[in-house]
Amino acid sequence: MKVFNMKSLIVVSAVALLAVSCAAPTNISYFQDTDVVGLSQPVQENHIRLRPEDKVAIIVNTSNDQLTNLFNLPYISQRLGGVSQSVSSNYSQAVSGYTIDEAGEIDFPVVGKIHVAGLTRPELAVRIKEELINRNLVKDPVVTVEFMNLTIAVMGEVNRPGRYAIEKDKLTLLDALSMAGDLTIFGNRENVKVLRVVDGKQVSYKVDLCNAQSVFSSPVYYIQQDDLIYIEPNEMRARQSTVNGNNVRSTSFWISVASLAASVGTFLLRASANSASSK
Repeated sequence: MKVFNMKSLIVVSAVALLAVSCAAPTNISYFQDTDVVGLSQPVQENHIRLRPEDKVAIIVNTSNDQLTNLFNLPYISQRLGGVSQSVSSNYSQAVSGYTIDEAGEIDFPVVGKIHVAGLTRPELAVRIKEELINRNLVKDPVVTVEFMNLTIAVMGEVNRPGRYAIEKDKLTLLDALSMAGDLTIFGNRENVKVLRVVDGKQVSYKVDLCNAQSVFSSPVYYIQQDDLIYIEPNEMRARQSTVNGNNVRSTSFWISVASLAASVGTFLLRASANSASSK
């Protein structure tokens, strides 16, 4: 009877440990601090600002087609058997872009050098429009500016890692993660890392997606061009990276423990029964 109780104790203990190891994690849901108390967190808006090596498309439209063509770069496309040239005069046609040089300037047709680094997309459109009007070149220009090579990178435990284009003036961290298909179940939501170059230095920021205040108050809530977002694996994924995943915190380990305990208990019962019959 004592042997039977020992077997029961071993099995129950193993099952209890197994249940604990399989318990649902508490660090999966986003914004957990809003479940109890509502959040009212001010967010400082931060538009994308142009930098050297950024490339932008600038389209000028006027009521005069000749003037329109004068201020729009020709778009060169390679075709089989020759080269064709076309000039963009509306949004639907392709145009060449302006790459900002190291001095933060672009060379705009007729106007010449214009300093554009540090400007937002709307600010650049206003700057071009003012230059054209102040120089009495165009009376009624409509200027449109679009990003061309501005991107961010998302790596790690997301469903679609890769590099993504920035297509709007304000891109949030949540927008970027959504573009990458959200985190996988194996992503560590409490330690999202954003790498950003600030004043020539690589700076790392940490964001806890489980805490809304951490997200909305972060200096990287609004993403900038060339930011790298990295989602590190959680403990479950880390355990799977071992040779066979069979460590003391894995499910397979505790299943093995329970199986071993049951086998030992059965052996002890048989041994006890054989001993009693021999007497």
